[in-house]
Amino acid sequence: MTLRTEAVTMIVDICNRYKNEPSPLMLILADVQREYGYIPLEVQEVIAAKTGIPVSEIYGVVTFYNFFSLVPKGKYVIGCCIGTACYVKGGQNVLDKFSELLKIKPGQTTTDGLFSLDAIRCLGACGIAPAISINGKVYPKVTLGEIPNIIKEYRDKEMK
Repeated sequence: MTLRTEAVTMIVDICNRYKNEPSPLMLILADVQREYGYIPLEVQEVIAAKTGIPVSEIYGVVTFYNFFSLVPKGKYVIGCCIGTACYVKGGQNVLDKFSELLKIKPGQTTTDGLFSLDAIRCLGACGIAPAISINGKVYPKVTLGEIPNIIKEYRDKEMK
């Protein structure tokens, strides 16, 4: 895949924003993820050329942190917590139900580009376990019976 000129310009501009930072990589990657939507190898190569940081190091950071993605994310990113408290309260079952209904595995995006599903290690919402987050909105004490309605809520938004 070849990046469009506009994309390269945007990535270079982001790199330039942080040229005086002692450790700019996380800042650059966060902005690129927000603006471009994901960080494929071609984007990493532009960042490497501009910053002098090896692609291997950039790739290591992108693949280590779950908030960075090598592939495009859906319009709605569903993060199912499977940290200890959520797991004990059925978080894995919640993740499995979303996976079943959306017909995708964690880390994948639906063919219509509407939903991505992620297994999250902790949302910091242990008191309301099992919890999920959709684009930052937290849903507390999610039951398996609520999941079809949660999906329908977001599908209905697209119909309006």
